[in-house]
Amino acid sequence: MEYIRITSINDPLFRKMHDMMKTVFPPEEVLAYELWKEPLEDPGIRVFVAVHEGEVVGSTEYRYYSDFEVAMTDFTIIGREGLGVGPFLAKQRHKELVALAAESGTRLTGMFAEIYNPYLVEEYEFGGVKAMNPFVRREVLSHLGYRRLDLNYVHPSWNNDGEAVSGLDLGFLAYDEAQDSVSADLIVRFLTRYYAVLENKPQAWLDMVDSLKSRDSVKLLPL
Repeated sequence: MEYIRITSINDPLFRKMHDMMKTVFPPEEVLAYELWKEPLEDPGIRVFVAVHEGEVVGSTEYRYYSDFEVAMTDFTIIGREGLGVGPFLAKQRHKELVALAAESGTRLTGMFAEIYNPYLVEEYEFGGVKAMNPFVRREVLSHLGYRRLDLNYVHPSWNNDGEAVSGLDLGFLAYDEAQDSVSADLIVRFLTRYYAVLENKPQAWLDMVDSLKSRDSVKLLPL
């Protein structure tokens, strides 16, 4: 299996990846095809696909914030079962993130991830292959060491229509297993930068960020 970076919407592998995204995520979570041009060309945004026998069987997008010493996993997609796509992507991603941290003279301390909470939503009308089922994904992320931050989380819709998207937790993977909380200031700075690209912020998101500004830290709880 190959781990190949995509940097252009003209890459034939990107079309396959985008089609795969639409089978496993709801519409408001998938950025329109043409809007991927700038993100793919951004050196700070890492988009990789797992390619098996010429076909895209998985994908992951992530970024490393050297000034925060944390990463963000935007998504991980398993497009075909029985190939070990999940472990392959996780290992390759971690290896590259460690290298990126070393190049910048920093150290990777943790990684954020938005995690679907199927216990909050009656039914998700997406999921594709069984491995992408929200219950399965949540348990896998828990086994990897992710915990949820103790806050009522919403995020701006990627449709940039000012709607708030709920039904998720903001998770964090701390590489120091003894860490039991995350600085509220770090969360605010991270979320502000991460969603800077979206102009239309819902009031619910703004209120959540304001409430975080009044806190010193946010506890990490089991998924």
